Amino acid sequence: MPLTPRHILRDAADPSGGLGDLPEWDLSDLYDGPEAKEFKRDMDWLEEACATFATDYEGKLADLDADGLLDCVLRYEKIDMVGSRVMSFAGLRYYQNTTDGERAKFMADAQDKMTTFTTPLVFFSLEINRIDDSKLDALFEQSADLARYKPIFDRLRAMKPYQLSDELEKFLHDQSTVGAAAWNRLFDEHIAGLEFEIDGEAQGIEATLNLLTDPEREKREAGARELAKVFGENVKIFSRVHNTLAKEKEIEDRWRGMPTAQTGRHLSNQVEPEVVEALRNAVVTAYPKLSHRYYELKRKWLGLDTLEVWDRNAPLPMEDNRLVGWDEAKTTVLDAYSSFSPKMADLAKPFFEKGWIDAGVKPGKAPGAFAHPTVTDVHPYVMLNYLGKPRDVMTLAHELGHGVHQVLAAEQGEMLSSTPLTLAETASVFGEMLTFQKMLGAAKDEAHRKIMLAGKVEDMINTVVRQIAFYDFEVKLHDARRRGELTPEDIGELWMSVQGESLGPAFTFMEGYESFWAYIPHFVHSPFYVYAYAFGDGLVNALYAVYAEGDPSFQEKYFEMLKAGGSKHHKELLAPFGLDASDPKFWDKGLSMISGFIDELEAMES
Repeated sequence: MPLTPRHILRDAADPSGGLGDLPEWDLSDLYDGPEAKEFKRDMDWLEEACATFATDYEGKLADLDADGLLDCVLRYEKIDMVGSRVMSFAGLRYYQNTTDGERAKFMADAQDKMTTFTTPLVFFSLEINRIDDSKLDALFEQSADLARYKPIFDRLRAMKPYQLSDELEKFLHDQSTVGAAAWNRLFDEHIAGLEFEIDGEAQGIEATLNLLTDPEREKREAGARELAKVFGENVKIFSRVHNTLAKEKEIEDRWRGMPTAQTGRHLSNQVEPEVVEALRNAVVTAYPKLSHRYYELKRKWLGLDTLEVWDRNAPLPMEDNRLVGWDEAKTTVLDAYSSFSPKMADLAKPFFEKGWIDAGVKPGKAPGAFAHPTVTDVHPYVMLNYLGKPRDVMTLAHELGHGVHQVLAAEQGEMLSSTPLTLAETASVFGEMLTFQKMLGAAKDEAHRKIMLAGKVEDMINTVVRQIAFYDFEVKLHDARRRGELTPEDIGELWMSVQGESLGPAFTFMEGYESFWAYIPHFVHSPFYVYAYAFGDGLVNALYAVYAEGDPSFQEKYFEMLKAGGSKHHKELLAPFGLDASDPKFWDKGLSMISGFIDELEAMES
C-alpha cells in the first residue's frame, strides 16, 4: 500500500499540509453502510422486480397500448434507479480506497448480483427495436407522458442496425463481469497499488504525477524518470489489459457490424461521426497555431534550448508558488459562480456543506477527479485529489460544474437525466471558464495577467490538443489491434507518433516516455471518451463568446440547457444560442479563443 505522500506531511499538527480541513464523503444519503438493512432490502427488491418485469412483459411489448407501454417504461425506470443507487454506493466506497480488499469484494459481489438480476431485462431493448417506427410514433401521439420518453426510444433504436440475437445479447450481458469490468478492476487496483520511490520514500501515483508541476526542474525530472521506470516495469500488465480490451471490443464490434471501433461511442454520445471528424480535423490543423506556438513561448520563458516532457506542465518562472488552501479555493469558485448567477452558487454550496466532496489525497484512493450523479432522488458526489495547486482550483470548478449540471438534470428523471459525454463536459468547462475570467479580471498587474493567461492556455491545450492526440492514439491502437496482438513496443510507437505532432518542435522526449499511455484510465474504462473534452471545450468557448457579447437572457437559456439533461440533441440545445456544432466553422470559432490568448501573450513579449 502506498505511503502518504511525503511532501504533504509538512506539519504533524496539520496533516493537510496547510490546505485546511479537506472534506470527506458522507455516503449515508445512499446507505448507512455495507451492512445497512436498506441495502439488503433494495437488493432483494431488485431480484424480485427484474424477474417479475420479465414475466409480465417479455414477448409482449409489441402488443402494448400507449398506457401499457408507459407503465412498462416507468417500472423499468424504477429498477434502473434502485440498481444505480446500489452500484453508486458500492463504487464510491471502492474508489475511496481501491486497495481495501473488503471494499473491492463488496463492489464485485454487488456487480455480480446486479448482472444476474438484470440479465432477464435484456429483452426490453431488443423487443423495442422490433416494433415498427410507425406504430411507436402512433403511441407517442396518443400519450404525451409516453412521448416524453421518446429520446430514450430514439437512443435505443439507433443501435437497431447493430443488434444481435436475443440469446447473444443475454450472453454478452451475463459475461460482462468477467470481461471488460474485470479488466477495468485489474487496471484500477494495479494503478492504485503502484509505488514510486522519490528521495528514498514510497509515494502513490497521484503525488508522483504532481511532481511534474514542481517549480524545481530536478524534481520534475526525477518524478518523470521514476514514472517511466515503474511504468516500464509494469508495462506488460498494462499491455495485456489494452490488448484484451481492444480485442474484446473488436470481436463485439465485428459481430454487431459496426464499421469502426469508435462507432459505438458516437452512437452513445448521440453525435454524428462527421461532427467528430470536423472537430478532430480542426484541432489537428490548428496544432501549429496553438500548442506549437505556445510551447515555443514557454521554452523561452524557462530559458531552455529545448523542452523535455517534464517541462510540459512546469510552473512558469514568474508564477506564485504558494499553495491555495481549501477555504480560499471554495470562496474563489463560489464567487465566480455567483457573479454569473447567484442560483449557480446556491446549487454548488451543498457540495461543500453536506459531505458531497471527498477532497484529500489518501492511500489507495483512486487518482484523478470526477463527479458521479448517483441517482436522481439523491445527489451527485465529487471526488478530488486536492494538493493546493492553482490547477486544483480549476479542477474543483470543473467538477462542481458537473455537479450543478447533474443536480439540474435530475428533474428529468432517471432515464432522461443522463447527458451524452459530448454535452456532459459543457457545464464543467463553463464553470472553469467563469472561475478563470473572474480571477483574470482581478489580476493586479500585467505580470499577473500573463501568468493567468499562460496557465489557462496550458489547461486549454491539455483539454483540446492533448485529448485529440489521445483520440488519434486510440484510433491507431484499435485499428492496429484488429491486425494482431500488439507488443508494449508497438503500443509505445503508436503513442509517440502522436506526441511530437501535437506538442511541436520545442520538445524532445526522454527514453521511457513511450510507456506513459499506460496510466491513462479513459483508454481502459471509456474507449474514445477523450474527444468529449475537446468537444466540450470548443462548445463552451463558443458559448462564452455569446455570453460575453451580453445576451440578456443567456443565464436563463443556459440553465434550461442544463436542465434538459439527455432529453434533447445537441442541435436543439445549441439553437437558442445561435450555434450549430455540425458547422465546421463552429470549431474554428472555439479554437480562436485559445489562439487569441496566445496572441495576447506574444504581444506582451514585444
